Amino acid sequence: MYPDSVKNLLQRFPLFKSLTDYEIAPILNIAQNRTYRQGTHVFMQDEPLTNVYFIHQGKMKIYRTDIHGKEQIINVLNGGDMFPHQGFFRNDNYPAHAEVMEEAVLTFIPIPLFEDFLINNPEVSIKIFRVLGDKIVDLQNRLEEKILRNTYEQIILLLLRLGKKHGLETAAGRLTLTTHFTNKDLANMIGSSRETVSRTLTQLKKKQLISTDSSGNTVLNTKQLKEELF
Repeated sequence: MYPDSVKNLLQRFPLFKSLTDYEIAPILNIAQNRTYRQGTHVFMQDEPLTNVYFIHQGKMKIYRTDIHGKEQIINVLNGGDMFPHQGFFRNDNYPAHAEVMEEAVLTFIPIPLFEDFLINNPEVSIKIFRVLGDKIVDLQNRLEEKILRNTYEQIILLLLRLGKKHGLETAAGRLTLTTHFTNKDLANMIGSSRETVSRTLTQLKKKQLISTDSSGNTVLNTKQLKEELF
């Protein structure tokens, strides 16, 4: 890919949007682009951390596995997201697996070179800290949900969170999920079982809090889902 094309892609990201041509030039010399097919892994958990990735298109599933092979989905990322969110300025391994859910175009930059770039561009470092701060708040909220909410409420909160990130507003107070998540996916996001998720979704459908459109997409009645929590 030509440098101008890489620059145009990178400048879609808030991290790089305000940089001048002179400031972004070092990144163009080290950034590479690659297309990954659905179902492939960009990296595996505990492999040496070598690159930071930026998603131009497609979807990525970030998940961990325990010694028994049980999966815990950490996040589902879209175009405009970066990953991983740890490992800067320290020798580390990838904290999770990164699997392609939908064919993805990624730009990747070697971590040591990206660290040098951050040192020379403190305004980008500040933006990185803000991104990391948002991730910490998100994890704190999830931990609070796990401790203080029952499974029924956790599933509602999960659906609302997915709707905010992966939903398209199709009517007043309704969001359609544009990404398909299986009951197993949802269970793996909150540490529950597929059977529990299936029973809860059936309950929510009976209460008309969620529905399925003609294309098989889940439609959320966000206002009533929020009211169900109180």
